[in-house]
Amino acid sequence: MSLTEQVEQALETIRPYLIADGGNVAIEEITPEHVVKLRLLGNCGSCKMSFMTMKAGIEQAIMKAVPEITGVVAVDLAEQD
Repeated sequence: MSLTEQVEQALETIRPYLIADGGNVAIEEITPEHVVKLRLLGNCGSCKMSFMTMKAGIEQAIMKAVPEITGVVAVDLAEQD
């Protein structure tokens, strides 16, 4: 199973909770240094608690399921333009 598939599988464990709150998350990239870059979607992108969701929920789920991952960050697509 590829690294991306492993991360996606980890995200599936928390995705129902994100969707229940009107949000979601998508993998943007996994860097050569094994840092996962995620795009927060829907309510997750604008919620004041999204930082806590990232750190306490998403990051923990990914790093527990995929020990090779060294970090998880949210990417704001508007800043990349």
